[in-house]
Amino acid sequence: MTNQTTMLRGRLWTGHIMSALPGLFLLVDGGMKLVKPALVVEATVQLGYPESVIVGLGIVLTVSTLLYLIPRTSILGAILLTGYLGGAVATNVRVNANWFNILFPVMIGALLWGGLWLREVRLQTLIPLKEE
Repeated sequence: MTNQTTMLRGRLWTGHIMSALPGLFLLVDGGMKLVKPALVVEATVQLGYPESVIVGLGIVLTVSTLLYLIPRTSILGAILLTGYLGGAVATNVRVNANWFNILFPVMIGALLWGGLWLREVRLQTLIPLKEE
């Protein structure tokens, strides 16, 4: 194996790990919204949303995350999740949440896109990063 092949494999595996971590987190989050335990209902209502929207949010989050995790639709999933996470940031800013709660969706989005860039040649072509 050449150094370039080893580097490409390492990049691919790093991308899969970077994608899996937020993917699993978002799947659990979406699943919790579908099940609606008291903790999720309470947190959502405290953010100013009625209980009636929780299942809808769970469906959107779960479907978007599944699209992200399927290689053929991963870019579409990343775009949809970016919108979802942007809404999470806006919600936390609106309720004057602490900085961690505001920046956590940004960090999840960075992991999503970073992992996708590492594992998706089409995205590397669209957004080339220069090597020096």
